[in-house]
Amino acid sequence: MLPDPIQKFIKIFSALPGIGLRQATRLAFHLINSGKTNIDETTRAVSDLGRLKICSQCFFVHQNPASNGNLCDICANAGRRKDIIAIVERETDLISLERTKKFKGVYLIFGEISKAGVIESIQKLRLNHLKSLIKQSGKKAEEIILALNPTTYGDLNASIIAKELAPFADKISRLGRGIPTGGEIEFADDQTLGDALERRN
Repeated sequence: MLPDPIQKFIKIFSALPGIGLRQATRLAFHLINSGKTNIDETTRAVSDLGRLKICSQCFFVHQNPASNGNLCDICANAGRRKDIIAIVERETDLISLERTKKFKGVYLIFGEISKAGVIESIQKLRLNHLKSLIKQSGKKAEEIILALNPTTYGDLNASIIAKELAPFADKISRLGRGIPTGGEIEFADDQTLGDALERRN
């Protein structure tokens, strides 16, 4: 019943987080009814995502020139503490922590935590990458903050990561429990998240 372009749009967009078949269908018709100019702008915005690069140190996105050594703005910033590292699950968690303006270190994006209670192969590679960076610096990290969501799976993964990285840091801490158990960093307000950073232990 629906034309092929709409069906393809629905198939692709319904697979995105938080968007099901009904929402994808509404989006398709919203764009159609908004006119060709809006559709073209949306197309360009999606296409531009393909031009972004992944930071070679923390795995956050950036659009910096190659002269930056393929680093994001945070990792390329000489004013950031390279010996204080926050491990976050998602890019949106990094953005939330940055909004507090209370963290002056760098990050490692760990990746989506599995509910199976195991560290995935890509996550192991990222942890090994962090170990290599610390070794190259010639000294242990002063602190590694496990800024993972305070859920059952977050706590389980945090304990596994803490054991893995214990020889590479003088201190390993967790965010303070200003964030309620079962809550998510991405949705915490700036004040709560800032307090959790300051009360880490």
